[in-house]
Amino acid sequence: MITLQGLTKRYGDKTAVDDLSLEIMPGKITGFLGPNGAGKSTTMRMILGLDLPTSGQALVNGRPYAQIPNPLCEIGALLDAKAVHPSRSARNHLRAMALSHGLPLSRVEEVLDAVGLADVADRKAGGFSLGMGQRLGIAGALLGDPQVLMLDEPVNGLDPDGVRWIRQFLRSLAAEGRTVFISSHLMSEMELTADRLIVIGKGRLIADTGMEELLASHAGGTVRVRGPESGALHGLVSALAGYAADVQWAGSNELIVSGATVEQVGDLAHEMGVRLHELRAVEASLEQVYMELTADSVEYGNSAFQQHTAATATRA
Repeated sequence: MITLQGLTKRYGDKTAVDDLSLEIMPGKITGFLGPNGAGKSTTMRMILGLDLPTSGQALVNGRPYAQIPNPLCEIGALLDAKAVHPSRSARNHLRAMALSHGLPLSRVEEVLDAVGLADVADRKAGGFSLGMGQRLGIAGALLGDPQVLMLDEPVNGLDPDGVRWIRQFLRSLAAEGRTVFISSHLMSEMELTADRLIVIGKGRLIADTGMEELLASHAGGTVRVRGPESGALHGLVSALAGYAADVQWAGSNELIVSGATVEQVGDLAHEMGVRLHELRAVEASLEQVYMELTADSVEYGNSAFQQHTAATATRA
């Protein structure tokens, strides 16, 4: 488990992380989101003791990183996949890590096989593609068989097969009861992977909630309706006015209804004898919700464009 207690980091007059308190629990994949400059990397670096907090503390299984006797066996981390000597083979890179932490060399072969690098283990890491470098970094994080994993952009550079692999692999680790903490800018992948989300902006906590709860809370009661008879749909539009619903035409035979539930629209259509081919709630995507949550926390960008984009995404 990772615990942050009032974690704060200041650089001069700039506050990178501002009084962050949360718990990252085992048995779940927790996603870590925020705009560029939000404080995600600084937070991860403080968890690993690479940056000292101005105040507060970060604990791994109840202890600061510096007090863990063999940290690689407690928390495995990938912050920079390029942090490998380019002339050293993948196998020798992992062997050096194992020897420096008192781990058996047999563990090197196990993690190479686990991440799919066994066949290229003797190639120099400097010749690896970005995706292969990511796999090597994940192998290093797994070397001590830790109960806590923290990965920054783990799918960066992976092809579709690799992305699917890491998703399934992380799920298997969480199912074993491990704590899995990942950051990513790929909203569609995070939506498929994470069980819980932590969103920060300008160093402050914006949201700490389950994925399903977050998306459901922003669904907005929007219903998509499609039927073969446009005349009957026009009658349905008039009847929906009684529910104070806002109805927009998405085509000659399709409606987007806001302010009414699927049950209300379905019952009304049934009473009126309106034949439907589609009736479903329109769920908000993580990208849409994320843009709404962080609209005031983007450090760099054109505010007018951001507002226009957020409004467009909400209507989609």
